[in-house]
Amino acid sequence: MVNKCIKNIQYLLYPATCILCGAPGNGGLDICARCLRELPSNSNCCRLCAAPVPSAASGGLCGECVVTPPLFDRCIAPFLYCAPIDNLISSFKFQQRLPNGRLLSLLLLDFLIRKRVEIPDIILPVPLHRGRLSERGFNQALEVARPLAKHFRLPLDLSTCVRSYATTPQMNLGKSGRLRNMRGAFEIRRDIDVQHAVLLDDVVTTGATVSELAALLKNRGVKKVDVWALARTP
Repeated sequence: MVNKCIKNIQYLLYPATCILCGAPGNGGLDICARCLRELPSNSNCCRLCAAPVPSAASGGLCGECVVTPPLFDRCIAPFLYCAPIDNLISSFKFQQRLPNGRLLSLLLLDFLIRKRVEIPDIILPVPLHRGRLSERGFNQALEVARPLAKHFRLPLDLSTCVRSYATTPQMNLGKSGRLRNMRGAFEIRRDIDVQHAVLLDDVVTTGATVSELAALLKNRGVKKVDVWALARTP
């Protein structure tokens, strides 16, 4: 009851305002109804890797997943990584605009609830190398994961998976380069006694990062590894 009263007071003092256009927020979120409707939805996508596809051919799979299925079981990414989602994510990561991260996390949470996704046993935010974490000041995947873990009452695992070394930024690499770049980049520090884990990341491009982690987790006995992400690169 006290927490509810505090939230009501906060809402009156600091009403939700759209991050994108400055209009009043919608439903307590820092985005208005118009801007929410205009976000780039990843509605027509591969049912395994969430890559956008032109049609639902081959059982809802993209050509790549037909030939070589991913090492993870399913990726869920509600948005395409293009304007304005790309700007929201990049300013959150690199300019420390934490309200952007909170909004994006709540939008992902809403999508997961509406899709009635299978709830895992644990959430593992994709880890940053300690050098990059020190430079950035926070792990964007962890900040996105917090509201999800709280809502679904799931543990956040921050110690099982660690980044062994600082890799070259993925944004400038092609798919084969990304795969090579991620090889051996992570290690599992302890046994993980769960059947179903979710890897949480901000953006999935080729899936190289989450594939590397999924393989490690499955080698340790995890039966199912899903990926939740904010956006998928077209």
